[in-house]
Amino acid sequence: MSRVGKQPIKISDKVKVRLEKRVLFAQGTKGEGSYELPLGINIDIKDSMIQLSLDGSSSDKRLSAIFGTTRARISNMLEGLEKEFSKVLEIKGVGYKGFVQGRKLILHVGFSHTVEFDIPDKMTMKFENKDTVLTLTHFDKEVVGNMAAKIKKIRPTEPYKGTGIRYQGEHVIRKAGKTAAGAGEKK
Repeated sequence: MSRVGKQPIKISDKVKVRLEKRVLFAQGTKGEGSYELPLGINIDIKDSMIQLSLDGSSSDKRLSAIFGTTRARISNMLEGLEKEFSKVLEIKGVGYKGFVQGRKLILHVGFSHTVEFDIPDKMTMKFENKDTVLTLTHFDKEVVGNMAAKIKKIRPTEPYKGTGIRYQGEHVIRKAGKTAAGAGEKK
């Protein structure tokens, strides 16, 4: 059984939680979310604490595998409703830039055409530092991570020049080009 799944989850004063059938609903200052509990996992809400437990048949490997994941997803949902999650992407390259126009993200990243993304509901995106640093914020951690991964996939950082889209602080291992590899040889 998971050690993470056994840990209780503290409910903040700013978040209201209710359980209807097998769905946990939560409402906070940043929005509202819901999570459907997998069959075999029970939830107990007492004194601003949530405790998860397995049914009596805890020998099910599939159930014990998702026990900790269920606890982490509920914890992330409650945390995001109180304070939003954010990811920061950097766009590197000559002429690479982007901007937000209404509910669309528009990127110029070296293609003959612009790349457009629809911004999900309740997500905010803003550019800083001359349109090359993009900050994504939303109360759902999964939505932020998926959107950041989709944007990064458009133009992954290439190892020779280091141009492309990367997470802020991500270390990219650079490769030596042809001229550096053949500089020591003489014929």
